Amino acid sequence: MLLLGDGSPTRHLELLTGEPTEVDVIDMSFIGMDLDDAPELIHKVPGPRLRRQVWLRTPGGQRLAYATSWWEASHVDEYLQNRSLPIWASLARLRTELYRDVRGIYYGYSPALEVGFNVEGPFWGRHYLFWHHGQPLTLIYEVFSPYLTKYLGATQLETVN
Repeated sequence: MLLLGDGSPTRHLELLTGEPTEVDVIDMSFIGMDLDDAPELIHKVPGPRLRRQVWLRTPGGQRLAYATSWWEASHVDEYLQNRSLPIWASLARLRTELYRDVRGIYYGYSPALEVGFNVEGPFWGRHYLFWHHGQPLTLIYEVFSPYLTKYLGATQLETVN
């Protein structure tokens, strides 16, 4: 549901935990036309670009997801008027109609995310484009904490011989 759904992952996290989802903004940097090691779809977001990196967490500080988004720098203030809010909250306040186009799913390990989440991987992630009025609005890359198994139940991959 979190990986393939076209609903708000931040809203899904709130429903799972029963708590508000808060945002810790790690970084907001002007990256110009740099591809920034982003998914290939970065080319769809007009430049110059701004990169926003956040942790999504519970009010108690439990990190639930990491996200990076890339925005056309000249329009980011229009859509993220309060940068401390989750993207969906900002866009919902503006009544922005969107289409979420999920384009990639990931499963793997990352030493940096293990440190950030304070839990060993593997991690599930995805990337997608938000479209607004037929134009790409932002590219988003999200990774979810294995801590979510507390709410979703454990996952087990079986090896077929």
